[in-house]
Amino acid sequence: MSSNKADYLRKKYPSGTKIRIELMEGEPHYSGKEGFVQFVDDAGQIHGTWGGCALLDSDDFKIISKD
Repeated sequence: MSSNKADYLRKKYPSGTKIRIELMEGEPHYSGKEGFVQFVDDAGQIHGTWGGCALLDSDDFKIISKD
């Protein structure tokens, strides 16, 4: 992933953003989980407190609030 895309995602999903996962590709048990974004890595994966897996921008999730 280009650094421009990762930087864009970091601005869109800053640390502390609360999200709800609607659908995570290949991980159906994450649907409905909520958590806070901790960081976006250089590959553009969104890491947070929802339990282990990183989100991709292509996964279906909604911003609940921004810190």
